[in-house]
Amino acid sequence: MRILVANVNTTQSMTDSIAASARSIAAPGTEIVGITPRFGADSCEGNFESYLAAIAVMDAVTSYPEPFDAVVQAGYGEHGREGLQELLDVPVVDITEAAASTAMFLGHKYSVVTTLDRTVPLIEDRLKLAGIDARCASVRASGMAVLELEEEPDRAVEAIINQAMLAVSQDKAEVIVLGCGGMAGLDEQIRLRAGVPVVDGVASAVAIAESLVRMRLSTSKVRTYAAPRPKTVIGWPLNSTGVPAAL
Repeated sequence: MRILVANVNTTQSMTDSIAASARSIAAPGTEIVGITPRFGADSCEGNFESYLAAIAVMDAVTSYPEPFDAVVQAGYGEHGREGLQELLDVPVVDITEAAASTAMFLGHKYSVVTTLDRTVPLIEDRLKLAGIDARCASVRASGMAVLELEEEPDRAVEAIINQAMLAVSQDKAEVIVLGCGGMAGLDEQIRLRAGVPVVDGVASAVAIAESLVRMRLSTSKVRTYAAPRPKTVIGWPLNSTGVPAAL
């Protein structure tokens, strides 16, 4: 089984970190391939960058030259999952929904701890769109920018732990969800300090993707995520051909 794990930004070191986290949870025999968009922002922290990333990830995935069995979109609260589902016949799992749905197996309410405050509304909207917001106690910002997670890891961990503990004590969360792909691999440190289960979205998404492949399940194509209708698309960047590969 081969799973593509798509970073939503163009920072290669973050792709490497996300892929390493994915490999640590993947079952024997599962090949994890980390992919980085060829254009876009070096971090995604707002609507403009998120919509740009949606196109960039579709380009990166449809440009991958070898067969694959599933895709994980490794951006928390980012746009684009629906487009991938239209373009592909294999399962597409977004870490936002994967982490939140996993958290609901572990406690009554979960809280998301993310990066900057400006990303909170994006995450709230994605959770609501997915229909899994009812059991979200809160979405809290650590105040750390995405790239600072790599540049100042110790300070980032402390900021995340602080917000996680406040979510537990003030918001009555029973599970913490890490609200950024760049936080992959930090779950154990935070769990030990916060005293509650901590869900890593990348790990959750890989486990769900593997399960879907093993059960031979993929996206329904009868209506919402049917393949795009053939038509002329001008200036579309996918594969540098002008039209998406699926068309």
